[in-house]
Amino acid sequence: MMYEIEYLDIEQNEEYELIVKKVLEKCFQEEQLDKTKLVVEITLTTPEHIREINKEYRNIDKSTDVLSFPMFEKEDLEKGIKNNKFQEEDVLGDIVISIQRVKEQAEEYGHSFERELSYMIVHGFYHLMGYDHIKEEDKVQMRKKEKTVLKILNILRG
Repeated sequence: MMYEIEYLDIEQNEEYELIVKKVLEKCFQEEQLDKTKLVVEITLTTPEHIREINKEYRNIDKSTDVLSFPMFEKEDLEKGIKNNKFQEEDVLGDIVISIQRVKEQAEEYGHSFERELSYMIVHGFYHLMGYDHIKEEDKVQMRKKEKTVLKILNILRG
């Protein structure tokens, strides 16, 4: 298993689970993680809960769309993958997504719920892989990887 989904104050939903599965499988393939036993823990929740989590762990008292909590530094992760270190079910990290924000942003940007949720998953996944978007050169690299996965899945904007 490459992921676990937890629902925090929202209804369990098969559509969400199918999207998570499809997108994470492609992310794992793209990054050659499909032979590892790494696990991504996904929490689908409300704006209120994501705000609490953001405040508790990042000291930022506001709601957001997606949070990522990687368990490894980028270099350690790359070394572990290269040396086939991940034989147990090690947790790659946690991704927390506000489903309400996904719905609002899909509407705001004029594309499907599937596209917006898929983007949140890919974006969170690449944070777990050690990518960031603070510096412009890092942002370019991260966006390129995100776009590649979404393009392969034929999940396009609009």
